[in-house]
Amino acid sequence: MFAKTVLVALAAAQITIPLGGAKPVEKLPAPIAVAGPAFARVCRGSDDWDKPAPPIRLHGNTYYVGTCGIAAILITDKDGDILIDTGTEKGADLVAANIRRLGFQMGDVKYILHSHEHVDHVGGMARMQQLTGGEVIASAAAAAAFRTGLVADDDPQRGVIDPVPRVPVARTVKDGDTVRVGAIQLTAHATPGHTAGALSWSWVSCDGGVCRSFVFADSLSPVSRDDYRFTDHPELVAAFRSSIAKVAALDCDILLTPHPSASNMAARFAGTAPLFDPKGCADYAAAKTRQLDERLAKEATK
Repeated sequence: MFAKTVLVALAAAQITIPLGGAKPVEKLPAPIAVAGPAFARVCRGSDDWDKPAPPIRLHGNTYYVGTCGIAAILITDKDGDILIDTGTEKGADLVAANIRRLGFQMGDVKYILHSHEHVDHVGGMARMQQLTGGEVIASAAAAAAFRTGLVADDDPQRGVIDPVPRVPVARTVKDGDTVRVGAIQLTAHATPGHTAGALSWSWVSCDGGVCRSFVFADSLSPVSRDDYRFTDHPELVAAFRSSIAKVAALDCDILLTPHPSASNMAARFAGTAPLFDPKGCADYAAAKTRQLDERLAKEATK
C-alpha cells in the first residue's frame, strides 16, 4: 500500500524514475554549484569560440563540455555516451579535454549529433569522430555539408562563413526521430531557418527521482551576409516562424543553446538566474520572433 501511494504521488508531481542506470563514477564530477560559478568567472563577457571553459554537471547525466562561446553537451550512460556539437576544429580538442577531465572515456562516445552545419559548431566534427570512433548522425541537409565540406547554396551566410572539414555520416534523421544509447533517448526536432539542416534536441535527464526535460534549441537567428534579404525568401521566413513555434511548444525545464550567451547560460550556471525555467523555451522563441521581425522591418526601410 505504501509503495502504491509513493508511485501515485510521483505521477502527480510529474516526476519519473529513470529506467536505466547512470554511468558509474567514483564521485559525480563538476557539480554545478561549484563548476557553474567557475564557468561564469572564466567566461565573463566572452563569446570566444575557442576559449577554454570548465565542464559542468548540469543535472543527472547531462554535462556541459563546451567552450566559453560554443556549447557542447555530453549525455552519459553505462552503455555509452552521446555528444551534441563539437565546436571548431580547435575547439574539439578542448571539448575532448573536458570529457576526460570529467573522468569519462572518449571511446564511450557512441554518437555525435549537431545543432546546425556551421563551422563554429561542427567544424570539429571530423576531429571528434577521429578521437572517439563515434558515429555522426545528421539531418539530410547537414549530411550533405558534412560529406562535401561545402556551405549550401541557399545558406544566408554562404560566402562569409568557412566550410567544414568533411566527415562520413552514418545515419540521417528527420523530425521526430530518436537516437538511443542505453537509457538515453534524444528526440530530433527539425528547426530549419538559420540553416536548412538545423536540428534542436530534447531529452530527459534524471538525478535520483528528480527528472528534468532538457532542450538544446538551435540558434534560429536571422543572420546573413550583407547582400542577403530574408524578405526575398518568403519560404525561409515561413520556415523560421514554424521552427520558432516548434521550440516554443516543447516541454522545456532546462534550455540550452549553441551559443551560451543566447540564453544567458553563464548567469544560469552560476545561479544568478534560474537554470530550471519551464518558460525558457517560450521566452527564447519570443526573443527569436522579435529578432526576425526587426530584421524584416529593417529590410523594408531599404
